[in-house]
Amino acid sequence: MRNISIVFTSLILLQVMFLPSCFPPFEPKDEEPKTDTLGIDSLRPHPALTEAELALMPISEQAVMATLYQQRSAEFRAMSYQAFNLARLMLERDLRNDNINSPRAIIVDIDETLLDNSPHSAKCIENQTSYPDYWEEWCELAIAKPLPGAVEFLTLARNYGVSIYYITNRREHLKEATMRNMRELGFPMIEDKYMMFRTAEAGKETRRLAVARNHHITMLIGDNLNDFAEVFESKSVEDRARVTDSLRFEFGRRFIVLPNAMYGEWEGALYGYNFAISDSAKMAIRKQWLESF
Repeated sequence: MRNISIVFTSLILLQVMFLPSCFPPFEPKDEEPKTDTLGIDSLRPHPALTEAELALMPISEQAVMATLYQQRSAEFRAMSYQAFNLARLMLERDLRNDNINSPRAIIVDIDETLLDNSPHSAKCIENQTSYPDYWEEWCELAIAKPLPGAVEFLTLARNYGVSIYYITNRREHLKEATMRNMRELGFPMIEDKYMMFRTAEAGKETRRLAVARNHHITMLIGDNLNDFAEVFESKSVEDRARVTDSLRFEFGRRFIVLPNAMYGEWEGALYGYNFAISDSAKMAIRKQWLESF
């Protein structure tokens, strides 16, 4: 028995002596860096674009933030509701005025006042182009959504017996598609008599005066100062500001303004209303108008 124990012990000693030589020693390896969706390198600022690269950038890229603001910001929705809530208050105040004997009417613009055309802007960004590309195709689809609060306010106004006149600079051949779009959204008084589209004249004053001949104009609603009065038309940047200041008590009372950072006469004023200049010239002029410190 004692001999068996000696043999067993000897075998264990041999295993202890020779096992290390059978396996290489363990050497810890550096761990492979984990692939992170937001690594440190991605947080480092990218080199600034060169002048040559900026020159190649399509002008439509500059509309990205304005379009996103209209489509995705709750603030834009809030301002739209705010405008139509204020319009309701002013309407009800006007209705309490017993000295008005003429039929009441509201004059309202359509694009970016009642209908949201930001998908058209998005399409132009996507395809590196700008208006008028895709405009007629977009209008013919008749799928524009209403601005928040627009349908409800005009329905309320109609229920009070107020006539709604839609004065738009969409062309006459887009009338049927526009009316179809607005009917499906529930806007009131979508009839030829109340739909005043652009013909030869771009200004809206003649059409406004035609309504005013037989109506008391309770208010005008639009996203562009030219939607309110002829006095704003073809003015310089400085003169637009000056005239606006001179009529400051009309805003929020007879003039209800909807926000539109995507396009408008405000942009035309920057270029002296010469939209035919090149994209690179437009981008240069835009930067010149910036006020820094």
